[in-house]
Amino acid sequence: MTRIVCVSDTHLRTDGLIVPEGDLLLHAGDLTGRGSLEEIGRAHAWLASLPHPHKVVIAGNHDFGFERHPEEARALMTDVTYLQDEEVTLDGLRIWGTPWQPWFFDWAFNLRRGAQMAAVWARVPAGVDVLLCHGPPAGILDRTAGGEEVGCADLLAALDRIQPRLCVFGHIHEAYGQLERDGTRFVNASVCDLQYEAVQAPVVIDL
Repeated sequence: MTRIVCVSDTHLRTDGLIVPEGDLLLHAGDLTGRGSLEEIGRAHAWLASLPHPHKVVIAGNHDFGFERHPEEARALMTDVTYLQDEEVTLDGLRIWGTPWQPWFFDWAFNLRRGAQMAAVWARVPAGVDVLLCHGPPAGILDRTAGGEEVGCADLLAALDRIQPRLCVFGHIHEAYGQLERDGTRFVNASVCDLQYEAVQAPVVIDL
């Protein structure tokens, strides 16, 4: 059994954040405020300070550096595994990571709903154990403070084929939490609330 610690949307608000120990740390994006290389370096320094033997990270819509300066940003991730539409196997778990989400204002890693988003999920192999993505599926931990469900319908449709054991995301701070549906544990691991205060605890999953 692997103890997985899930976080997302830390936005550099990590001073005083208590991160439980575990075998594997997953970060579902939005490490930074605006995604400058300097901010990415600071986020990496925090990640590197954590004791977890394995750390897997994706970008989120705030992390512009990974989209605009991908080689430089990746080069800063020396102590973690950064995934962008790719897979890694750690502790016997197949993990696929992708940063894309349905178009959200003019932030990073935006794609149009429909064919563009469906193509992202079509790349994900069936049978991966963990799907690490930035935004939620439609109707699953995706409700905004205004009551709107803003998750990705194309991801929801792809889940029948992919069937991950665990799907970790963030993006919608106020929908923090977890639930299980059709054999998949879904975790919205947003650490920051709507006021960008890091008051929501990392989520621990044994898989």
